[in-house]
Amino acid sequence: MSSQARQSHLDPRAVTLLLLCCFLWGINQVAAKAALTEIGPLWQAGLRSVVAGLLVWLWSLWRGIRLFERDGSLGGGLLAGLLFAAEFACIFVGLQYTSASRMVVFIYLSPFVVALGMPWIAHGEKLSGKQWAGLVLAFGAVAFAFAEGFSSPSTPTQWWGDALGVLAAVLWGGTTLAIRATRLSSAPAEKTLLYQLGVSALALCAAAVLAGEALPVQWSPRLIGLFGFQAVIVTFASYLAWFWLIRHYAATKLAVFTLSTPLFGLLAGAVLLGEGISMRLVMALVALAAGIVLVSQR
Repeated sequence: MSSQARQSHLDPRAVTLLLLCCFLWGINQVAAKAALTEIGPLWQAGLRSVVAGLLVWLWSLWRGIRLFERDGSLGGGLLAGLLFAAEFACIFVGLQYTSASRMVVFIYLSPFVVALGMPWIAHGEKLSGKQWAGLVLAFGAVAFAFAEGFSSPSTPTQWWGDALGVLAAVLWGGTTLAIRATRLSSAPAEKTLLYQLGVSALALCAAAVLAGEALPVQWSPRLIGLFGFQAVIVTFASYLAWFWLIRHYAATKLAVFTLSTPLFGLLAGAVLLGEGISMRLVMALVALAAGIVLVSQR
């Protein structure tokens, strides 16, 4: 599908799929943080890409999708894969120094990167003044929801994890822009995802070896569950859906929906960890919904 044929308006199917992805991504940060007690960050990220990559390959075989024919996407695929690997290296290493809630806030600065960069790639995706106001309102809602956690650092090295979260956001936005600016924009979603998983699997596992990280001697049921959720549900299923959406809908309007992920993460913490839901969160959810409505207008 060409950029001219890409839908500028998000239909109910796209909105439903986006919200489901954001819900899964919100839980993912909690799962990744919890698994760090049993597996190193680089091995966790690298092996996750290995398992998800194998699943994408099997899925493509089953559906008869040609992944290895020449279509001019190799350069863009390698670039997107390296950006993807660097993004998750920053996230998983950064989670050792900062909390999952803080990390998820910094990661979702990425819609600003997409919004700023996309007009240089697709002039038809330039945001209007009203849509920019919606983007600012949506991010302000997220920042407001987590403002209580910014008052004082919990550890002396928390700034290091926060900085890696900001860098991960830039890399995530760069990955989205790389997909749209290269031949990957017309490639099957499965091929786009396999490029990123394949390159990141090699890069992250090599980095784990060079960093001297040890693999777990035994995989506990807890670790298998946490890792399986990340590899199968998040990295395979939800990312496949995300890249299909990037191919078929306007990236700037998709990106703002990802701002709901931190709030889903907070809700998951309340349900899974017994954390309370404050009036601040309710107000943030209302503001976020208003921001999304503004950005999603035709």
